[in-house]
Amino acid sequence: MLLNEMLKTNSPSGCEDEMRELILNEVKDMEHFVDSMGNVIVHKKGKGKKVLISAHMDEVGFIVSRITDSGAVKFKAMGIMSTVMVGKKVTIGKDRVPGVTGLKAIHLQSGGERDSVANMNDIVIDIGCKDKQSAERKVKVGDYGTFESEIVEFGDNLLKCKGLDDKVGCAALLELLKEDTDLDLYASFTTQEEIGCRGSIIAAAYVKPDAAIVFEGTTCSDIFPTPEEKTVTRLGHGCALTAMDNAAVSDREMFEMAKRVAEENNIPYQVKRTTMGGTDAGSIQRTGCGVKTVVISTPCRYIHSPVCVMNKNDFKAQVDLGKAVLRELEQE
Repeated sequence: MLLNEMLKTNSPSGCEDEMRELILNEVKDMEHFVDSMGNVIVHKKGKGKKVLISAHMDEVGFIVSRITDSGAVKFKAMGIMSTVMVGKKVTIGKDRVPGVTGLKAIHLQSGGERDSVANMNDIVIDIGCKDKQSAERKVKVGDYGTFESEIVEFGDNLLKCKGLDDKVGCAALLELLKEDTDLDLYASFTTQEEIGCRGSIIAAAYVKPDAAIVFEGTTCSDIFPTPEEKTVTRLGHGCALTAMDNAAVSDREMFEMAKRVAEENNIPYQVKRTTMGGTDAGSIQRTGCGVKTVVISTPCRYIHSPVCVMNKNDFKAQVDLGKAVLRELEQE
């Protein structure tokens, strides 16, 4: 499965090179280019309305900010909270230098430290070096890194790995690009979404679409004792449609059309129940004189951590609904 190949790449925000090379190889026979932000933009020329399908290539990660005299690596996080950062395997740089994240041993912590959430400034990455000089031979300030995480299929059709947000969306785009369509179809594989939806601003400004569909991996919190209104999405209940989040309000006609098309084609879907978070839809929607936009996502448990979990049937529903919505737009 192509998604598995994507999950093997490291593509922290600002250093999406591995994902970009994989995608460029997949679209080499199509009209495409890489813009100044590193976005990959693919064009399938048609006579119909101009439609943009978009997903971001980057995943959460960190950047090396300092190396201490003892050889420990200090870092600045990109999209990662300290609650998921302690005791994790990571890799740094293009050579994938292995390391582990560490915090002062519990035996040495004060009572207050034990009872509080770890401060990101107190966490270090141990790459096994005895001093600053030996560490600097392996990594340098400015190097990017991310979690090291195996792909594991388990349980009832579930898959675990880091980076599902948003490699599921990129895999969906490549499936949609295989479809025949009369639409003037563009696909943007964007950069730096996790640090401010930056790449999509440039991609949408270039394309100037009439309508856009953003493909994402979204929050799922279905196994904790959570109030119904905060459950967000449920694994195994289909792809998720977003009515509103902190960055965008989906176009009402496209949102209702996507629901109708899902029901007509027996594609399982659910509506995202909270407005937390944001996606590239927020920047695409505001491009030029405005773009009609809707978001189709695969629910992912433990998002922005090294153990993201999805249901493969939900991913299939995301792809199927994307195809069905494009067919509907083509008929319009």
